Amino acid sequence: MKSMRAIVITSHGGVEGISLQETEQPAPPTADRVRVRVRTAGLNRADIMQREGNYPPPPGYPENVPGLEFAGEVEAVGEAGRHWEIGDRVFGITAGGAQAEFVVVPENNLAPIPVELNWNEAAAMPEAFITAHDALFTRARLQMGERVLVHAAASGVGTAAIQLAHAAGATVYGTSRTADKLERVRALGLDEAIIVRDTPRQFVESVGKLTANAGVEVILDLVGGDYFPANLQALATRGRIICVGTTAGRKSEIDLGLVLRKRATIVGTVLRTRSIEEKAEATRRFASHVLPLISRRVVRPVVDRVYPATEVRAAHEYLESNRNCGKVVLDFSV
Repeated sequence: MKSMRAIVITSHGGVEGISLQETEQPAPPTADRVRVRVRTAGLNRADIMQREGNYPPPPGYPENVPGLEFAGEVEAVGEAGRHWEIGDRVFGITAGGAQAEFVVVPENNLAPIPVELNWNEAAAMPEAFITAHDALFTRARLQMGERVLVHAAASGVGTAAIQLAHAAGATVYGTSRTADKLERVRALGLDEAIIVRDTPRQFVESVGKLTANAGVEVILDLVGGDYFPANLQALATRGRIICVGTTAGRKSEIDLGLVLRKRATIVGTVLRTRSIEEKAEATRRFASHVLPLISRRVVRPVVDRVYPATEVRAAHEYLESNRNCGKVVLDFSV
């Protein structure tokens, strides 16, 4: 078998257990699979959790090579492939193995990279924008004129959600612990910035003042933990809470009486463990609804930093520091 460079987890725990190494290339694609020569790959908190041993990939995906999103060129196509030709610029999502020079995925989990995007921008887009678009419009059914609250507004998904909600005519509120981050994302379409330094009660009070105590119709929660009971207080009657992340913890107390009185809808969502068919449908909606906005310069991926793949440990440390505003990208072309 031919070799390739890949980010490999050799032990669970700190960054010393991850590095760029030589490993075997994936086998040539068959059926409707496509092998992509990866130029750049996005780094996500899921990769950190996998390195720590807390988020193993679904069955069938490499346990020691992380990576959920990538950008590159089609290198080979299976005999049943119909959509792509060798050399096409594509990006997409997978449940693991994307942080390598080659990755094999179903052809319908790929989308064409708009000419307006370079490799770094392309790698920063799939996971964040597919997650945000699916959560806001497929799960929450966000409508023009509604109010949406985006937690962790400066994260990759947060910056994508702000832009998509703004483009759809929603009023967008965003939270962060850092005023500087909120100021940086204002240009993306953030209408109201809410600093949460001490307690989630702070965003409940701010939302109350901003909405005359009516609350917000949609909350995109990338935090979890003690933010969840506060979400219920900030939610409008018949509002929808979409739970996407648990950076503040996986457990929380729920006031069921408040859920009933507000007739709230609570939806949990994650891309990684979905079936190939579900990922294909989310990718199709992304390509149909979001990519035209790139060409019209209505939305754009936000790249905070790019690291050579050789510096993956530094990239992990930076993302863990919570200093990023937007996405961190690994470059495999150097």
